Amino acid sequence: MNADDIGAILKQQLASVSTQPQDDEIGHVLSVGDGVARVTGLTAVMAGEEVIFKSGTRGLALNLEEEFVGVAILGSDADVEEDDEVRRTKNTIQVPCGEALLGRIVDGLGNPIDGGEPFPDSVTMRPAEAPAPGIIQRANVKEPLMTGIVMIDSLTAIGRGQRQLIIGDRKTGKTTIAIDTILNQADKDVYCFYVAIGQKRSTIAQLHETLKQRGAMKYTTIIAATASDPAPVQYLAPFTATAMAEHFRDNKKHALIIYDDLTKHAQAYRQLSLLLRRPPGRDAFPGDNFYLHSRLLERSAKLSEELGSGSLTALPIVETQASDISAYIPTNVISITDGQLFLESSTFNAGQRPAINPGTSVSRVGGDAQSKLIKMVSSSLRIDLAQYRELASFSQFVSDLDPATSARLEQGRRAMTALKQGVHAPMPLANQAMLLLAATSGLLTQIPNDAVKPFQKALDDALGTTLKPLADELNTSPADPKPLKDKMLAALQTLVDDFKTALPQKPDEHAPAGARPKSPNL
Repeated sequence: MNADDIGAILKQQLASVSTQPQDDEIGHVLSVGDGVARVTGLTAVMAGEEVIFKSGTRGLALNLEEEFVGVAILGSDADVEEDDEVRRTKNTIQVPCGEALLGRIVDGLGNPIDGGEPFPDSVTMRPAEAPAPGIIQRANVKEPLMTGIVMIDSLTAIGRGQRQLIIGDRKTGKTTIAIDTILNQADKDVYCFYVAIGQKRSTIAQLHETLKQRGAMKYTTIIAATASDPAPVQYLAPFTATAMAEHFRDNKKHALIIYDDLTKHAQAYRQLSLLLRRPPGRDAFPGDNFYLHSRLLERSAKLSEELGSGSLTALPIVETQASDISAYIPTNVISITDGQLFLESSTFNAGQRPAINPGTSVSRVGGDAQSKLIKMVSSSLRIDLAQYRELASFSQFVSDLDPATSARLEQGRRAMTALKQGVHAPMPLANQAMLLLAATSGLLTQIPNDAVKPFQKALDDALGTTLKPLADELNTSPADPKPLKDKMLAALQTLVDDFKTALPQKPDEHAPAGARPKSPNL
């Protein structure tokens, strides 16, 4: 290079130098411990603003006090020391969004932790905290989100844009319902986000393997804030996941988000608040605990046609102690959501899976979001189950029942058996409709109760072979399913007759001993 070339390069570099003064506010760490730092000097920092420590660790300004700022450290506090410099970013926490996140596992800040490639620099970034859509920006929830679980789709239907709480004691199948709902969204253009708060890493690895084996990870993102992560990261994880899901909602698409669970989220926020020396209230939770979950769940909505009709459906999970739904956190979340699925330990231990109590479970959206086909075949199911539960408790003290009561008990018993469903086995719409019609029409009373599940297997096989044209017609979710009801009943009656014929005949208990067939073991 000659002197002219060097001069040209220097002139080019000097032309790009900014001579405007830059205001860069710097503070210093006063004290640090338990994931929280007290910082002095940041007099103009905003609440919720991201700050950067000298080591590169990120922080979140939460408490703005006269003499110092309380900062939650979003990482290990071992890298932060007293008197370290702290710089303002003048931005809130930003997280990556878009289709690049599908199939990935990320931490509470949106960083990939599955060993895959880092996200490209071109990935869209959104603020973790954002205002919820206003009333005018929303539309009525009227489009069903099928879970594939017969008891939910028939009794407490969930619509796209709804917030349905899953509540119950530990080990009652709450997470199973959420995972089955994700599995049922295959080929339905619904993008799923599963937020694991305070769970073990081994549990998240098992969940990932289940979704991967069934092909659900291609439309699912797992946001993992594990038990080993600091409380600030567990606090931020649901907001991070909601921002990722809002990207699809705002781009005329549909998303489903599962918070598992908000009890641990509230506990992480309580820990963080007590370390920041906020005044404790009921159960030592801070006074803004309700606001914490309300501003999170209100972001789930069905948008109006002017905004593209996108939707974000939320399934928050809350764990109770001894089925106490009147505790602080359960009552908070119940009052925010649009209904709840209440799971009982006694029902679970009795072998009824899913262990949903149809009496205390409700959907405040109601039949507006229910498939018209399911609504037609299950209109009397809730009343039938309520009458069965009452008669079953009454019949324990009565030795002789009249025929009408016995018939009602038999029909309710078979309906409860039909509503039992295996783990990770969501049912298509046509299979649900045919099974529910068989239960509500009384056709199942023609076969023994212990033969209901074998009959259901025969029904599923028939819908995949001989009755496939009818199944295809039902799976299209017709706007007016009433003309199909007679065809469905006729097909069911034929199946019941064929099934009864194939059943082995039981020996007559009142026949003479010599007339009974001998056991092959004698």
